[in-house]
Amino acid sequence: MTARATASHPHLLEDAEHFSIVHGGPLFQLLLRAHLTGDALTLVVRRVILFVLISWVPLLALSAFGGHLLDGNVALPFLQDIETHIRFLVVVPLLLAAELVVHRRLLPVARSFLDRDLIGAADEERFDAAITSAFRLRNSILAEVLLLVFVYVVGVLVVWRQYTALDVSTWYGQGSAGGHRLSSAGMWYAYVSLPIFQFLLLRWYFRLLIWIRFLWQVSRIELRLIPTHPDQVGGLGFLGNTVFAFSVLLTAHGGMLAAQIANRIFFAGAALQDFKEEIFVMLVFLLCLVFGPLLVFSPQLSRAKRRGLLEYGTLAERYVREFDGKWLRRGGKSGEPLMGSADIQSLADMGNSFAVVRTMRLAPISRDAVLELSAAVLVPLVPLLLTVMPVEQLVKKLVGLVL
Repeated sequence: MTARATASHPHLLEDAEHFSIVHGGPLFQLLLRAHLTGDALTLVVRRVILFVLISWVPLLALSAFGGHLLDGNVALPFLQDIETHIRFLVVVPLLLAAELVVHRRLLPVARSFLDRDLIGAADEERFDAAITSAFRLRNSILAEVLLLVFVYVVGVLVVWRQYTALDVSTWYGQGSAGGHRLSSAGMWYAYVSLPIFQFLLLRWYFRLLIWIRFLWQVSRIELRLIPTHPDQVGGLGFLGNTVFAFSVLLTAHGGMLAAQIANRIFFAGAALQDFKEEIFVMLVFLLCLVFGPLLVFSPQLSRAKRRGLLEYGTLAERYVREFDGKWLRRGGKSGEPLMGSADIQSLADMGNSFAVVRTMRLAPISRDAVLELSAAVLVPLVPLLLTVMPVEQLVKKLVGLVL
């Protein structure tokens, strides 16, 4: 397949080997020129330091200048704002680190379709077009400009001011009927720090959209699936491992949710039990976001399974009839021993092949993957259990779950 692809479409292998949903875009190019990233998305620590210096350090300085670091005159001083510290000192670094993880884990995906001979010669052009389309969307200047506009128009002016900002006196402003009267630190928070955070988050959703779109386009190609493949998904087992690329991103979302809940528990009189629905909805949303795209291959896997059951069933029927006729009806050839006969091993191999087809899954999704990614989302929420039970009881419950 590799030699054939090289001969018919010389750029296909190069595009497949450099497939990435994060290695591009205006911000990436800006960071590349500033020597804050590289072709392999390295220098993560430098980028983390830069974004912390821009988003969090000015808030610390302005809050100190305004007297709201630990000021008892406001209900929420800066140093006690758990949500802000987790958002900019934990979640933002995780969003940046997730780029490197996703880049490395998804880099071999496009090439794997070729190496496993899943793309027929007649469909190589369509496969190359899907990769090229993903690159074009990833590098779109207009897309990132629209994301930035959305952040300021909707994210800051609507979502934050109307729904997420606390209705108590805080280091960033004083809540009132007419909205928040922002302090100097609040101005930086609302128009610099928060937009940076929201832009990084929305850019991840945009990248996930690129990934979903790429998988959907590939699923429209008639893949050369093998029903008896040992991975039990026709040769698409490598796609099941791609979900682990997003584990850091899911942990960042869990940290973001934990930070919001913590602030409302400690400074708004809420309880952890009040957020059961929010936690459940967030978990389901994230799992659907990661595992849902793999379902686009279910129709082809279903057809391959039905075809495999029919074809291998017919082959097995022919074989067992001949086996039955040879060893049971005619007693076998004269002088041929039954013990150690290759016919017995062939019969077992035929049974194993048919069993593989019968147990073929309709999506490259495993229970272990769902459990591991669910844990990635929920781990940041574990410390909040201390608000409803003593640490000794929490440790016993966690040990009981593990052991």
